[in-house]
Amino acid sequence: MTQLQPIKGRIFAIFQNLGTLLLLAIAFPINLTIVLASLLWNFLVRPLKKEVVLNENPKNILIGGGKMTKTLQLARSFHAAGHRVILFDSDKYWFSGYRFSNAVDRFYTVPDPGKDLENYTIAVRAIAKQENIDIFIPVGIFAGSYFDSQRQPVLSGCCEIFHFDADTMKMLDNKFTFAELARSFGLPVPKTFLITEPEQVLKFDFANEKNKYILKSIVYDSVFRLDMTKLPMESLEKMAVHVKSLPISKDNPWILQEFISGKEYCTHSTVRNGELTVHCGCESSAFQVNYENVDKPEVLQWVSHFVKELKLTGQISFDFMQAEDGTVYAIECNPRTHSAITMFYNHPDLADAYLNAETRNFALPLQPLPDSKPTYWLYHEVWRLNEIRSLKQLQTWFKSIWRGKDAIFDVNDPLPFLMVHHCYIPLLLLDNLRKLKGWVRIDFNIGKLVQRGGD
Repeated sequence: MTQLQPIKGRIFAIFQNLGTLLLLAIAFPINLTIVLASLLWNFLVRPLKKEVVLNENPKNILIGGGKMTKTLQLARSFHAAGHRVILFDSDKYWFSGYRFSNAVDRFYTVPDPGKDLENYTIAVRAIAKQENIDIFIPVGIFAGSYFDSQRQPVLSGCCEIFHFDADTMKMLDNKFTFAELARSFGLPVPKTFLITEPEQVLKFDFANEKNKYILKSIVYDSVFRLDMTKLPMESLEKMAVHVKSLPISKDNPWILQEFISGKEYCTHSTVRNGELTVHCGCESSAFQVNYENVDKPEVLQWVSHFVKELKLTGQISFDFMQAEDGTVYAIECNPRTHSAITMFYNHPDLADAYLNAETRNFALPLQPLPDSKPTYWLYHEVWRLNEIRSLKQLQTWFKSIWRGKDAIFDVNDPLPFLMVHHCYIPLLLLDNLRKLKGWVRIDFNIGKLVQRGGD
């Protein structure tokens, strides 16, 4: 039985990858038609548009995380404001669909910082010097991996770095130290305990707690982050099996966190010297690929208090639960750009809110425009069709598509929509097929195949 397991896994991986490639091939003619029509429209209309000098002091902006939609959104916003944008990502993602965007002047690949930090540092510094970079904005994994072996920013002395220092980054990225820090500021957070071995959970006195608890990996894990198993379970034996199946250790600590019942929200904030310059929030879920701005003053107040205490400069996002009594609890902090930034797709002032907020004449923090449509990823929505079981669910699905906007597609910049779905993702699938590896989920938002033990 044990010997058959790897064989079954490989057979499943073959059918999984081939089946998905077939589905993408079926969708290809539709996507190609839409993109070609958009390109033709631009070819006919562009000569009629008057060229306008958008910026008297254009910047060269380097953004790390070139496979992610939030990076594309930032690139488009900076480009629209007259700046020059250069993207990079690790070698594995060399054919990112976003390298074909009108907003991207150059695209580079660098060694994976988790595997070769020294050459990663050399490569990024070389890009910054070659392109005369003025400001570096790390996104995604590069928000946590832009330090060299001495814990200094890799571009220290080369340009402005729009992010936190190493100590602040480490403190915010650790779910336990973040909770302790927020509590020290008098801000509401759930009870949170550091767990370094399964026995701590099995010996925990749940009897004196009014709420359930959940376990979370401190280190980001694209698979286990979706596990919302409530503790304690109906039997100690069942709970022991579950807890011991998790990779908890001193080298890989987790947290045991009080589960707050209520409405969940996620936020994105851009900060300069402790002042919010950009902020948005929306209802949240475990696998978030739909964003619609909601006005939650109590959440805004919590975030504003926190960033002011630390005098932060950079990008930061939070997950909140609002309890039945109205109290908002921050359950997690992610010191990096949030995909909710896609809601600023039609805001003309986003670039200035990052670069020159103090000299511009608009109210801070900048928030999505009232006519901003909810953003979604069309191929995620199509995949969800297999979950629909009633006419009402189908009507709801159509309504969300009709009133929203695809986060990748832009009629003035259509190529990324084609290249992400029908070149970049298929190449990742073909590589998986070659290695006989399966995957848990395709995440078109962050541009990767989510796999157990993956990045």
